[in-house]
Amino acid sequence: MTGKENILTGRATDIDAVAASIAGQVRGLRQVRGWSLDELASRSGVSKGMVVQIEGARTNPSIGTLCRLAEAFGVSIGRLIEAPAEPVVRVIGADEPPALWHGQSGGTAHLLRGVNDPAFVELWRWRLQPGEQRSAEDHAPSTRELMHVLTGALTVRVEQTLYLVRAGETIDFRGDRPHEYRNEGSETVDLTMVVIMPPGEYDRARHAFT
Repeated sequence: MTGKENILTGRATDIDAVAASIAGQVRGLRQVRGWSLDELASRSGVSKGMVVQIEGARTNPSIGTLCRLAEAFGVSIGRLIEAPAEPVVRVIGADEPPALWHGQSGGTAHLLRGVNDPAFVELWRWRLQPGEQRSAEDHAPSTRELMHVLTGALTVRVEQTLYLVRAGETIDFRGDRPHEYRNEGSETVDLTMVVIMPPGEYDRARHAFT
């Protein structure tokens, strides 16, 4: 995988706040379900040691790790980052969304918004510099991803097939299989992505929703 997948980047105060929020949300969601650390590790496919580190706000979790935890709990990644209250209307400032991925050449991925009601949906803004890529494992069954390219040309690999998506074009694909995004051109790729996830808690150990 190319690039650093660190969520905790930026000023020390911001890092501490995000780490504390993730720690509290993961611990709270686990405890309200009556799950042990071992059970969460089994359901999510995240090691028990990593879960302990996350709940103690002592690690820098990747997008992949947060995806697995969110799927196990049946929530969006956004639910792990902020309080669960859902106002009737919310305007999100330009500087509010956290960067959950940083490429080696300056690319970024910001989670603009994640909602859990009435459906599990995430809205992302990605920017990939030439040569950058992001590989993803399969998400929970029936997960879909929609990507609209604003600038540049994005190469998307779904399983073994490659698709070239140019500026102004949109790709819609099943995210429940291995896939990868990469910028093979000379221009920055700027895109908006929507991730739609099925409801329910996904148990990776049993490959089933519970």
